[in-house]
Amino acid sequence: MFSMPGGWEWLIILIVALLIFGKRLPEVMKSLGRGIVEFKKGVKGVEEEVEDSSSKTTQKKIETEKDTTKQENK
Repeated sequence: MFSMPGGWEWLIILIVALLIFGKRLPEVMKSLGRGIVEFKKGVKGVEEEVEDSSSKTTQKKIETEKDTTKQENK
């Protein structure tokens, strides 16, 4: 039904953006870029927290299994 805009569509979008934003367009793009960078940093932070939490849980399970094995051997 709908697909990515082709060459002429992008040209029209660019012209409309220039008409709407004019001289502010570089500022708008700069702000958009900063927003994307901040979003990526946030996603990376969440991924690291999940990995840390996961590895801690795994480490606790291993320690619990070792303690159980030691108690069974006594």
